[in-house]
Amino acid sequence: QVQLVESGGGLVQAGGSLRLSCAVSRSIISFKTTGWYRQAPGKQRDLVATVTRTGATNYADSAKGRFTISRDNAKNTVYLQMNTLKPEDTAVYYCNALADSVFGNTNYWGQGTQVTVSS
Repeated sequence: QVQLVESGGGLVQAGGSLRLSCAVSRSIISFKTTGWYRQAPGKQRDLVATVTRTGATNYADSAKGRFTISRDNAKNTVYLQMNTLKPEDTAVYYCNALADSVFGNTNYWGQGTQVTVSS
């Protein structure tokens, strides 16, 4: 069973920065993608940023230019550096790992970490 453990959330003022970390219990390059999603109250869970096993990144428009996804393969950890935070970034942030196989894809999720940006 794959485990993902997020850390680094918290309360920050608008314009501030946070770095989220996600420790994965299996080699992160074994996954098709790893990344971050977020869910605000009453809204659906949306993609923030992902990175493929080959290192290609993908960002939501709202994250481009402010957030950076990175990883440490040796530590099996994925990071999300968030700068210039806005109140609308307030959400629970979930780490995700997408495993692919001949039998199909499997999503694994962390428990989530709360990010609150005050105005």
